[in-house]
Amino acid sequence: MSEQTRDYVLGEHPELPAPDQRSGFVKWAMENLFSSIGNSVVTIVGLYILYLVIPPFIQWAIIDSVVLGAESRRECQAINPDGACWAFIYRRWDQFVYGFYPAPERWRVNLSFVFVAIIIAIALVEKLRAIKGAIWVALALVAACAILIVGGMFGLDRVPTNKFGGFMLTLIIGLTGIFASLPIGIVLALSRLSSLPIFSIFATIFIEFIRGVPLITLLFIASTLLSYFLPPGTNFDLLVRVLIMVTLFSAAYLAEVIRGGLAAIPRGQYEAADALGLSYWKSMRLIILPQALKISIPGIVSSFIGLFKDTTLVLIIGLLDPLGIGQAAIADVKWIALSNELYVFIALFFFVFCFSMSRYSLYLERKLHTGHKR
Repeated sequence: MSEQTRDYVLGEHPELPAPDQRSGFVKWAMENLFSSIGNSVVTIVGLYILYLVIPPFIQWAIIDSVVLGAESRRECQAINPDGACWAFIYRRWDQFVYGFYPAPERWRVNLSFVFVAIIIAIALVEKLRAIKGAIWVALALVAACAILIVGGMFGLDRVPTNKFGGFMLTLIIGLTGIFASLPIGIVLALSRLSSLPIFSIFATIFIEFIRGVPLITLLFIASTLLSYFLPPGTNFDLLVRVLIMVTLFSAAYLAEVIRGGLAAIPRGQYEAADALGLSYWKSMRLIILPQALKISIPGIVSSFIGLFKDTTLVLIIGLLDPLGIGQAAIADVKWIALSNELYVFIALFFFVFCFSMSRYSLYLERKLHTGHKR
């Protein structure tokens, strides 16, 4: 029994300190930012650095910026020489989003963006997943996305993949790699732990080889060396080769993350599955894998975030993602020397997606009770 709740004879209750009236942000700050002299010094220095950086950035990026009414960098400087020239992004917006996709056909991309948003919502929102037939709707939408983007069916003209670029290209590579690599990674992890040598050896060699080679090397292999091993006259689309390499690269890393989750499952769980008479696949599907994937959530999402950021490497092999589009744009005499605006804009794009993935990861951890204190 605590000192506060213990019963005392009337008149003999000891003097107790006043209750702590601090709550909310003040209490959190005192416990986390000013809990000691060292933490207080670091907090004050950090706040001072933020004071030196944030107000000038807001002044440059928002207050003094130029968005409309300028057709070149010189016109931006004539309007306000101290602010950011966002007119550069505004005038090149279509290229940043669609690359060189033909303007009359961009409705396909817009519709595909809507489909992708619906698919992600069905996959991530629990209430939508509970809707009967939602999975089949999602698969139909995936097929529709492929048809609309690739074209060439139902009377649609086929758009060459070398016209793909900008945010559209980043989303195609990133989302394809994320959704396709997870099931492959699970299969590789199970294969590496298999008691059958043929599966274990193959999975181990594959994982160690992929993890031992930089992604940029694999992209070079996909873009140049792979053509030497194909029959003469074979036309293997570059974007498809990149998607395969990115997916395999991500799957190898996910396999090790998932293998770590499988290794963390107590042996008693396997024995309990055997005692229930479950087959190997049923025990994995119903008992082992759900727990292993729950444990592996932080590592899986970190791998997805790294993969999404690594999509910028396709610039090296000639595919123009937002960074490639931007570098080509600032080479124009009209917009030369606007690299600050370019990199801030692209950084904001990647931050939104990566931060959203990290927050969803935290939501899953809280929902599935992974043992972290919140």
